[in-house]
Amino acid sequence: MDRTMHLAVSLNIATTDGRDILDFGQISAFVRNLEAAGVDMVIISDSADTPSSSPFEATTLLAALATVTKKIGLVASASTLAHQPYNLARRFASLDIISHGRIGWNATMAQNRREAANFSRPEGFSDEDFRRRAEEYIGIVQGLWQGWDADALLFDKAGGRFHNPDRMHFLDHKGEFFAVRGPLNVARSPQDTPLLVMSGLSETDRDFASRVADVILIEEQSVDAANAATADLKRRALAAGRKSEAQKVLLTVEIESEPPIDRLRGLLVSAGCDGFNFILPADVAALQIFTDRVLPELQPDGLAGRGRQGRTLRAHLGLGAGGAK
Repeated sequence: MDRTMHLAVSLNIATTDGRDILDFGQISAFVRNLEAAGVDMVIISDSADTPSSSPFEATTLLAALATVTKKIGLVASASTLAHQPYNLARRFASLDIISHGRIGWNATMAQNRREAANFSRPEGFSDEDFRRRAEEYIGIVQGLWQGWDADALLFDKAGGRFHNPDRMHFLDHKGEFFAVRGPLNVARSPQDTPLLVMSGLSETDRDFASRVADVILIEEQSVDAANAATADLKRRALAAGRKSEAQKVLLTVEIESEPPIDRLRGLLVSAGCDGFNFILPADVAALQIFTDRVLPELQPDGLAGRGRQGRTLRAHLGLGAGGAK
């Protein structure tokens, strides 16, 4: 296979069916195994549509994982319902500095109404209001991440200058749902901006995601449907003025207790996407099966284990600067 394929592993640490809760030692050992195998990034989520328990909040877990890994990208799902955009932007910017440029935010466009009830919205939002609010929210976060130019912070004690005001940009956003002045009180990301991963897309969301996302996770049931969705997203991105390398599309595959090795090999040959996102249950046995059986099968085909380029997650994936066209 000549083209570069990328690999993400999604792990929802929330448990809903009586399984043992994973501890940090188990999670960190698994993530280090993924790193050693050449996996590009791990995506952590900590909530479910049904009552569940989770040992950690996902972004807090990323901070801990950043201290025990060196190369693998670390992505967390964080809801636009559960956080204000300024706080979320600041949190991921801080994580990106801690990890030396390996952080991403998975922004889902699917509404979790159970979650909304915990944040003063017991009835949730209408689908249309949720979509508009999420788009505004994501735009604010990306704008805040770009509030400081690379050379804005001077730390000039002798001259008494903390920053160059010409290199600092107020957001001054006043929209339908939010008003945010900016800028962040956190320095610019080592990789320009943290990665924006988008998932849970409806047909209506595709134009927006194609304009702003660095990575899009798609969930299609057949190779033909996945290829059609990938081609559609790439076409929309090009129509928005983006370069072909500015966005990656990964096909989501759920791994059960008996991994479909033959199907994975078939997907590897015939899928037109940029790689795969494997969803795993928060179960020690399932993680062991994936490490021992699935990854070794994929490595000879070049999906896992290829040398990473550069030091940041953007460099690993061959992406340009944050928000790059």
